Amino acid sequence: MNQLDSTKQVQYFKGLDVLRFFAAALVVFHHSETIRTKNGFHSMEWLSFFRNGTNAVHFFFVLSGFLITYLLLKENHETNKTNVGTFYLKRILRIWPLYFLLISIGVFMLPVAFGILHIDYTLPFTIGETWYYFLFFMPGMVTILFGNYLLNPLWSIGVEEIFYLFWAPIFKIFKGKIKAVLYSVILIKLILLGFGIYILKDAVFNELVTMLAFEGMAIGGLGAYYFFNGIEFRDLGIFKRYYKFGIYSVLFCYLGFNENIHNNVWDFFFKNGFITKIVMDCFYGYVIIDVSIVSNYKLMQNKFLNYLGSISYGIYMYHMLCIFAIIQFLKKPLVGLNSTVSFFIFFSVVFTFVIGVSALSKGSFEQFFLSLKNKKFGFKIPSPIPANL
Repeated sequence: MNQLDSTKQVQYFKGLDVLRFFAAALVVFHHSETIRTKNGFHSMEWLSFFRNGTNAVHFFFVLSGFLITYLLLKENHETNKTNVGTFYLKRILRIWPLYFLLISIGVFMLPVAFGILHIDYTLPFTIGETWYYFLFFMPGMVTILFGNYLLNPLWSIGVEEIFYLFWAPIFKIFKGKIKAVLYSVILIKLILLGFGIYILKDAVFNELVTMLAFEGMAIGGLGAYYFFNGIEFRDLGIFKRYYKFGIYSVLFCYLGFNENIHNNVWDFFFKNGFITKIVMDCFYGYVIIDVSIVSNYKLMQNKFLNYLGSISYGIYMYHMLCIFAIIQFLKKPLVGLNSTVSFFIFFSVVFTFVIGVSALSKGSFEQFFLSLKNKKFGFKIPSPIPANL
């Protein structure tokens, strides 16, 4: 099998499950520290490492674009067509059950439970004001219009669903010009960002444009396109050891200390509302290609970490509810402890609880719908925070 043929027949991209877990863990750290701060804990929120929730979600977007685009390229190569209906049905069976379960829990069940348990928490909206946003996969608009709430993580699922809704038909129509479409998505996003930031200056418009991060999916899609069409990434200078060291060092500094670095050059690239997201999406695309195609890192082959990656959709979806529950029941004893001891106990309990709930959900509730999908289509499909084909 020659190189070009092998790039068109990948069944599994190694290492991406582990990356998916690491990204989900960053989201858990971010929201945990935010909630801990609001509840009187000694917080580490000042350190950028604990403020990477949005960065992790943008990594998921790039990963989604990479894998979904590869899947569509592979399908078209093998069958010479794009079956849009089948594409939609696969996504529905994987995404919708947990999405609507979380809405049912967070919007309908929890307010009743809070009343019974006398927990002082009220949703900042009524279902009459927001039901259509949840139904039509725009929960991000609920956050923009009403503020933060326990289902905040759903905003990214809505963005991915909108991307999926348009991407398969666009791919079917423009499959011979898909590279141009991907570059056009990035260009349009830059135009809209520039218009919103420098001309319109409307907060809601800018938040909505920023939230619909299709440029990240387009950057991931370009990685898939070039790989599928035989680009040998291993031979590119940018993947040589010294360049790799520099790129990972910058990424480490950004994820660990971005808000703590004060430098004009750094600020231009990494604290710039116009270009920073796209710059970082390129970094995430680089990591995805390096881990799954170029390098062979032993850590990315760890079975336990791969398992955690396989349940990371649940980790992402359930973690806010789990954190809130732990705060309600353990706040008093934990706040009274030494801050370091409290920190480690809190996160040990959080990750144990979140992983347990996610594993139970994947093995029972989600698996029911996955089995329907696998019986119908005969192979595994990526989750909405996808890892492999």
